[in-house]
Amino acid sequence: MTKSRRSFLKTLTTAGAGFGLIPTLAAHELENLQLFETLSTADPTQNDETFWHWVKQAYTASSTIMNLNNGGVSPQPKVVQDAFERFNQLANEAPSYYMWRILDKGRESLREKLARLAGCNAEEIVITRNTTESLATIIFGLPLKKGDEIVLSKFDYPNMKQAWLQRETREGIVLKWVDLPMPCEDDEQMVRAYEKEISAKTKLVHVTHLINWTGQILPVKKIADVAHKAGAEVLVDGAHSFAHIEYNIPDLGADYFGTSLHKWLCAPFGTGLMYIKKEKIGKIWPAFSPPNPKSDDIRKFEAQGTRSLPAEYAIGQAIDFHLTIGSKRKAERLHFLKEYWLTKALENPKIKSYTSLNSKYSGALASIAIEGKSRNEVVNELMNKYQIHTTNVFIENVDGVRITPHVYTSLIELDKLINALNQISVL
Repeated sequence: MTKSRRSFLKTLTTAGAGFGLIPTLAAHELENLQLFETLSTADPTQNDETFWHWVKQAYTASSTIMNLNNGGVSPQPKVVQDAFERFNQLANEAPSYYMWRILDKGRESLREKLARLAGCNAEEIVITRNTTESLATIIFGLPLKKGDEIVLSKFDYPNMKQAWLQRETREGIVLKWVDLPMPCEDDEQMVRAYEKEISAKTKLVHVTHLINWTGQILPVKKIADVAHKAGAEVLVDGAHSFAHIEYNIPDLGADYFGTSLHKWLCAPFGTGLMYIKKEKIGKIWPAFSPPNPKSDDIRKFEAQGTRSLPAEYAIGQAIDFHLTIGSKRKAERLHFLKEYWLTKALENPKIKSYTSLNSKYSGALASIAIEGKSRNEVVNELMNKYQIHTTNVFIENVDGVRITPHVYTSLIELDKLINALNQISVL
């Protein structure tokens, strides 16, 4: 049994040891975890369906609706849901006591746990509510003046583009927009697209690691190297890459980074992470002012007022569950699931893909279009006729349907998806 898996079982069985008042797991839950332990070490290959069947049972996914929009927000495993409920019940016994005098004291150990997962210094991260809050804190906290240039992509997330547009409107900064082909399997082509927009006036390059519209993975480190060479800083949107594909945050070359933990990590809704390189912390103005807004202590960003501590604390169980599957195995499985259904779907000449099949350039997210069908028609027919939940995407040259399985998605379900797409294409 590996150390991480032993820690996983120990953490779940104590379920918050140190607070003293939270019940342990029931006997049948412990038996299930021990079964999981046996399966998880039996065969490490990404398509061991016995193991992945157990993973599916660890979730409370609907038996009537197939959820293939995990890119929006992911469900939580039962152990995470249970942890949240336990912490929530404890907090409700005497909220100001248990939240602020008991639970709040445990943030440092959680910060360290997140830092180990992210491969960075614990003094460089703070828990937020989502990617939007993380990145907006940095976008609005950066000291910029009229004429300063920001490089970003037309495929960046709407909330972030809107934040930059607001600064442009209010302060006169200049936004330089990058055009990207979709899909793209050429690092140098993507790097050049950013490089040609960088000038001596560029203060920051905003890069989305894994684009939410199509699942395209960008060569962030190469783009960061070009930006740094020109004297610009780099902000990375990791909403869809964190706990999805394998990497450590510092390996990206990012000065600033934000992600949502309620996506691929499957942590409670409304949890996120913000990373700022230690030497950059002092220059960023917090959104909610602490006593010393120019402090170089990352904790200055935690002056948020009352927030959901039960949600924060259940992040720990989400990390344990993720590590027990294994980051590498999870990433391989997610790409395998996408490759499984998309390869079969593309045998139909009426189906077009906006997503690469190469694992270097894509993960679990994929977007397609069906000839003769609008994106809304496909989404509605999948839901109304086949009870398959997806979402539509429309931006630049991408006009289609985004389909996103997760680790609890079975091959049987994906076979149903393939059949549905083929049926829709001939209707």
